[in-house]
Amino acid sequence: MKLSVLSSGSKGNCVLIQTSNTKILIDLGVTKTYVEQKLEELKVDPRQIEAILITHTHVDHIQGLKVFLKKYHPKLYVNKVILSLLNEYIEDFDYELYETSVFTINDILVEVIKTSHDAKGSVGFIIKNDDKSLVYITDTGYINNKYFSKLTNHNLYIMESNHDIKMLMNGRYPFHLKQRILSDKGHLSNTDAAYYLSEFIGKDTKTIILAHLSDDNNTYETALNTLKDTLVKTKKSVDKIIIAKQKQRTDWIEV
Repeated sequence: MKLSVLSSGSKGNCVLIQTSNTKILIDLGVTKTYVEQKLEELKVDPRQIEAILITHTHVDHIQGLKVFLKKYHPKLYVNKVILSLLNEYIEDFDYELYETSVFTINDILVEVIKTSHDAKGSVGFIIKNDDKSLVYITDTGYINNKYFSKLTNHNLYIMESNHDIKMLMNGRYPFHLKQRILSDKGHLSNTDAAYYLSEFIGKDTKTIILAHLSDDNNTYETALNTLKDTLVKTKKSVDKIIIAKQKQRTDWIEV
């Protein structure tokens, strides 16, 4: 299993995951044209995308979805809440409603984790293929302790590291927006992300990808240093830490 983060941030999010038999996307919050371009760079035919997982319906996660579905017709995998919201926006699309927290897409096993965000039905995912696994969690104010055991010792983590608290509080955002971001239904700070990752990573963890960084209230260096300092303090380590960027894809990353 391998992946490429096609874009990550407040202006658009999309991740490609590929196994020997299956190609899926998580979210499609950039334009169809952008996704086509990035897939072409990775030598992936958009017609080969069989499924799209949707974390929630904020525009930076579904911006290009309607047009992409109309042209290529992949199947959406959604919960009841997300389905009802998409039905207000998109007509006549193929979907599968997951009633339980675990389901399969060909050779991919998907486990759903509920997140805490100001978007109804928001979720994250644990993705497994053969003996490899990855975690995808962005857009959440916190991670419930009941999921800690499920989230422990995966090979790769894509984790939101949205903002530096001091930069946010000293920045230009109005107070109500600062409150929203810092709330339990907002976004994970660098400190939050570093704490959770230090709790989750284990002997099988090789790679961390920090995602959904704010353009205004964070820097790549600040997010990276916060995580590195926390890992040193907790005596944890990984082989590779990558910063996912806005409108800039990563290379293929092996899980």
